[in-house]
Parts: sequence; structure tokens; C-alpha cells
Amino acid sequence: MNLANKITLARIVLVPIIMAFLLVNFEIAPLAFGDYSITYNQIVAALIFIVAASTDGLDGYIARKNKIVTNLGKLLDPLADKLLVAAVLISLVQMDKLDAWMAIIIISREFAVTGLRQVALLEGSVMAASKWGKWKTAVQITMIISLLLNNFPFNFIDFPFDVVSSWVAVAITVYSGIDYFVKNKKLIPVQ
Repeated sequence: MNLANKITLARIVLVPIIMAFLLVNFEIAPLAFGDYSITYNQIVAALIFIVAASTDGLDGYIARKNKIVTNLGKLLDPLADKLLVAAVLISLVQMDKLDAWMAIIIISREFAVTGLRQVALLEGSVMAASKWGKWKTAVQITMIISLLLNNFPFNFIDFPFDVVSSWVAVAITVYSGIDYFVKNKKLIPVQ
């Protein structure tokens, strides 16, 4: 197994670890600064999430640069991305930090575009990531980090960045999904 695939697998392995830190109560007093408080396990989960999310582009870059792109990597990379985002979104819903409908829209778009990519593969073509898809990923990661950190540091200036980033993430997620389907409508059989 090459380095790029090992990095992708590491991202998958980190998913249950992040969830454990988010959903298990370690009964340790939270870290508090005035009105702001955060549990230590949320901090650890956020740091692990940041590491995992940062490997998203790294594995692909290494594979392309070293000419070690494999079918396994093509399968595992998007799977790892979807598992990471979906698991954390569902955990955030469980923690009452994100509305379920927002998580459902984001996860549904991921499944829909993944399905479209599979149709493209069956037709012998590969759907490259669009600029909107890349923006979607960046905004979703930003939203997740802000929710994991209880809106830090924006809570100190009383700005609901976590709420704003959630709405922006949903809007860009929907738009990027529509963009993929419009640009690839030839793949959708109309009967």
C-alpha cells in the first residue's frame, strides 16, 4: 500500500476517534473563560478533525506527484471525505450544535454527487472537482470547526460566526450540488 493510500486510511481511522471524543462524557470540568466554556474532549476532537481534514488534499497531491494514483485510492479518498464530514455532522446534531435538517441537506448532497460520479465512471469518464465543490469543502470544514469550538473566538465579540457559517455551508452545498448536476445532465437518462 502506497503512502497516499495510507494517509487516506488514517483519515478513515480517525473518524471513530473523533466521534468518541465528541460523544463520550469524560466528566472532566470544562475549560472556561468568562461566559465561554468548552470541554477538553471537544478541543481534542476539533484538533483531530483539523488534522484529518488537512489530509484531504495531501493524499491526492502525493499520489499525483509521485504517479502512484491507484483505483483503491480513487475509491477510498471520497469515501474517507464523506465519512469524516457525515460522522462529525451527525455528532454535532446529537450534541444539539447543528440542526438536523442542515446535516441532512449536506449529507444528501454528498450522496447525490457521489452517485452521479459513479454514473460517470460507468460511462467511462471522471467528474473532476469543480471550483464550487472545493469552496463547499472549505466552507463545511470552517463551519464544523467553528461548531466544535463553540464559536471561538467570535463569541468574545458576540458575533454568531458558527450560525452564519452553517447557513453559508448549506447554501454553497446546495448550489455546488445543483452545479454538478447541471454540468453533467448528459449522464442522467431521461425516459
